[in-house]
Amino acid sequence: MESESESGATADTPPLETLSFHGDEEIIEVVELDPGPPDPADDLAQEMEDVDFEEEEEEEGNEEGWVLEPQEGVVGSMEGPDDSEVTFALHSASVFCVSLDPKTNTLAVTGGEDDKAFVWRLSDGELLFECAGHKDSVTCAGFSHDSTLVATGDMSGLLKVWQVDTKEEVWSFEAGDLEWMEWHSRAPVLLAGTADGNTWMWKVPNGDCKTFQGPNCPATCGRVLPDGKRAVVGYEDGTIRVWDLKQGNSVHVLKGTEGHQGPLTCVATNQDGSLILTGSVDCQAKLVSATTGKVVGVFRPETVASQPNLGEGEESESNSVESLGFCSVMPLAAVGYLDGTLAIYDLSTQTLRHQCQHQSGIVQLLWEAGTAVVYTCSLDGIVRLWDARTGRLLTDYRGHTAEILDFALSKDASLVVTTSGDHKAKVFCVQRPDR
Repeated sequence: MESESESGATADTPPLETLSFHGDEEIIEVVELDPGPPDPADDLAQEMEDVDFEEEEEEEGNEEGWVLEPQEGVVGSMEGPDDSEVTFALHSASVFCVSLDPKTNTLAVTGGEDDKAFVWRLSDGELLFECAGHKDSVTCAGFSHDSTLVATGDMSGLLKVWQVDTKEEVWSFEAGDLEWMEWHSRAPVLLAGTADGNTWMWKVPNGDCKTFQGPNCPATCGRVLPDGKRAVVGYEDGTIRVWDLKQGNSVHVLKGTEGHQGPLTCVATNQDGSLILTGSVDCQAKLVSATTGKVVGVFRPETVASQPNLGEGEESESNSVESLGFCSVMPLAAVGYLDGTLAIYDLSTQTLRHQCQHQSGIVQLLWEAGTAVVYTCSLDGIVRLWDARTGRLLTDYRGHTAEILDFALSKDASLVVTTSGDHKAKVFCVQRPDR
């Protein structure tokens, strides 16, 4: 592996007045929990004096007042029962993204091909407000760590942030064509990757900005590491960079044989941030040490389906890694493939433990916190729950009449919220007898 220390800060980046990313200054003040030692990431921003990072008690979800949607007539091959409790139907085109507010898990934000984003209530689907002003498909949306702000981003690179309680827009910025967007886990800091290869970081709402220059190709996926001080970004040329958010330089660069042989599609980190998992259209998932930047494992599909002889002009079906993640209670990782395969890998032995087949491509997977249950959503419009210890299908949830494009899971795993090409978002109440 070639490890470089590349400077990613652009010379014309405006200086930060209240948010510093250089030298020994610190960028995110963390209020210490009482009692308990300070978080090691407290040095990320000392100048944000108005940010309170104290953990608040999780509010119990109110399961009263669920509104059972009447089943609508459905057509096509996905015709069938609707297991959802609530349907949100204000979008007029495919709904691309969904995120839940992390503080209470009572609100959702969805964005769609209709250039619209909405914040709405999970219990009954009631609209709180529209995030207006986008002129292209809204592909990214999410709440800040404390649920006070909500950000939306469209394909053209227009990002907007609203204050949830006042429903007022407080910040906007036009970057390059948007690839991904994520809030920092401890502060009102927003990160995004764009098609020009840049990764952007802003303090919201004052707009202090920092850029991290990657290769001259799209920054296709990214994730802030749990320490809050670094971010891992994957690029279209197959390279992977781990950025120091304070210093502005890349601390690890994986390229060539150490990187991927195709564009990256997804990245994930384990709970303590020591391991990174990357996925690509090259069908490989690479396990990387976040400390050393070394590849410590490579996972490939067990079998590659043989293709029949193809006629002239026909292409073989391609496969790729679409989603991946770490189990929080066992040394397991899950990788979801476009061909419908869910692979459960044992990290301690780096062997395939289970292979769970779907009828169509996997779009996304999520692990349930504190368990070995992994959720998948797929192009057949179905959410499935799998026991990663046995590879057994626990249950599935149906109701969409087109492919599921994104989904989110509540903290207590009582709710799954999905978005689909059928112009709907749906809320499913998860019933698990073993819980």
